[in-house]
Amino acid sequence: MTAVLTLRARVLLVLAVLLATLVPTAPALAASPPVDTFASQGRGAEVVAVTQVADRQVDLSVRSAALGGRTVKVRLLTPDGWNPDDRRRHWPTLWLLHGCCGDYTSWTSRTDVAEIASLRDVLVVMPEAGWNGWYSDWWNHGQGGDPAWETFHTVELRHLLERDWGAGSNRVVAGLSMGGQGALLYAARHPGMFKATAAYSGSAHPLLNDESVNRIMGFFAGQGNDPLRVWGDPVAQRGIWEAHDPFHLAKRLKSLPVYLSCGDGTTGPLDPPGSTSALEADFNRQNQALAAELRRVGAKHVTTNFYGPGTHGWAYWERELHASLPVLLGALRGDG
Repeated sequence: MTAVLTLRARVLLVLAVLLATLVPTAPALAASPPVDTFASQGRGAEVVAVTQVADRQVDLSVRSAALGGRTVKVRLLTPDGWNPDDRRRHWPTLWLLHGCCGDYTSWTSRTDVAEIASLRDVLVVMPEAGWNGWYSDWWNHGQGGDPAWETFHTVELRHLLERDWGAGSNRVVAGLSMGGQGALLYAARHPGMFKATAAYSGSAHPLLNDESVNRIMGFFAGQGNDPLRVWGDPVAQRGIWEAHDPFHLAKRLKSLPVYLSCGDGTTGPLDPPGSTSALEADFNRQNQALAAELRRVGAKHVTTNFYGPGTHGWAYWERELHASLPVLLGALRGDG
């Protein structure tokens, strides 16, 4: 009996050792890391929730290391036949960027973008960019880090969408106001990423003059923020400012189709009587300067619509989205 027990004990011991070597340890089975360790582990971005909000409209909740592990939303306007589980199909993509004080819902809530027939075979990506994010990796007094909107969009989100959500590498980008600056910056700062860019009432040359500098610094200070966190001081950190000023990046845009539009800030046909906008007047001067600089450096594919009377408002941006689509979709098709 003793010999039998000893043999049984030995067998159990061997089985225990084998199980210990075959079964994964707890860390390998653990779920995604908690938010406070997410960034430090270099995991990039991941989708943590998916919500169907309307026909052809899907919201992704994306947790981002570039944003300190925070979760933000990205709205997709999906093409007919879109199926993210079909990894063989990748769709041409329009990135559509919102302006200051807006969010990822702005384009679908304020325009008819979801009804545009020519976008039914395009994946439209409308990412969150912060109430006041300025499509930049913030300087943060030389420390960098959160928020890094540019890294989130052009690295993390791009790879995520192209790996798992049917986005292709054939891309164009457009935006309004702050997002117009973002569209120009992303096209210039990431050569080859976008085939065309469009800016509607965009902040196209924030270093134009003191008025322009003071105005954007006022935006930077929104919601009680330290305005120097974004790009630093416009004198001491001049190089950072120039690196985020489309006028100073004109040579990087000269080979691309570029669409620029802006009103002059006076009462226009889509405004209530007596409306004016000093912001639009400033951006009009900035866009005129950028258009001239693009032509000076040899750009051959610049389309402008400086339409005169008109303020800083959605009625104009909806109209200009429609007007710019031949340029943007033509670039996706390879026209010209």
